Amino acid sequence: MYSKHFGLREAPFSITPDTSYFFTSPHSQEALNTLLVAAKSGEGFIKITGEVGTGKTLLCRKFIATIGADFVTAYIPNPYLEPRTLMLALADELEVTLERDVDQHQLLKSITHRLMDLARDGKQVLLLLDEAQAIPTESLEALRLLTNLETEKRKLLQIVLFGQPELNQHLQENSIRQLAQRITFHYHLGPLSRDDIEYYLAHRLRVAGYAGGRLFSRGAIAGLYKSSGGIPRLVNIMANKALMLCYGEGKQQVTRRHVHLAASDTVMPQGRLRWAWMAAGVSLLIAACGLTWALTK
Repeated sequence: MYSKHFGLREAPFSITPDTSYFFTSPHSQEALNTLLVAAKSGEGFIKITGEVGTGKTLLCRKFIATIGADFVTAYIPNPYLEPRTLMLALADELEVTLERDVDQHQLLKSITHRLMDLARDGKQVLLLLDEAQAIPTESLEALRLLTNLETEKRKLLQIVLFGQPELNQHLQENSIRQLAQRITFHYHLGPLSRDDIEYYLAHRLRVAGYAGGRLFSRGAIAGLYKSSGGIPRLVNIMANKALMLCYGEGKQQVTRRHVHLAASDTVMPQGRLRWAWMAAGVSLLIAACGLTWALTK
């Protein structure tokens, strides 16, 4: 909608995880380094936590893209699965051929054979589980038992858990204390600082093809930091809306006022966050500012 107006190839603030937009803030770079070092150690579980919208899924995808040819990755984005279904999902990711009505014994045997074959080929296998706070306790225990598989040198399977802070509470349950003891590396993704946000905006604009001067005023950046609390997903949502408003007025720089209007359409009065961006709400906001004409040009 506004890309041509600002000289962009594409919209820079999509909330879809795109590794080309990965921003190496101190937090995200430290988290990525932790993952890379932990993976090469070949031991135990790895845990990455962070609040909703801090970039865990993007970090996961960047990690997969960075890890190198010596690793085979199995990615399960929604692990809210009972143990057998989770094992079937793992088998599918590892391209294990199974009989239609395979029993539990044969399922585990087939997965083990596949892991052994990959180890003989010099490959390390990483199972990455997004939204890990949703994994049922029984499924976590099944995963722990899978990590018992090993050669004389190293584990056949290493597991990376990406989850919200509730994952920490989940792991404190007495029934899975053995798993918690096996977490050898962990990192908590924090929010962006005020300075981070300035660089974050410039980075995403540059990737999207922007070559002009300062697009977000200093007041706009301060407003984004205050309204978003440094949560990247909220920064994206509000920056996108602010650009729409700026475009609708025919202006070339986003101001604090644009950000304030965008934030008022994103943050509930009680301070609770409305994570879904509702197009109808945006249209009403623009209409209230007398900008509807811009959308029909």
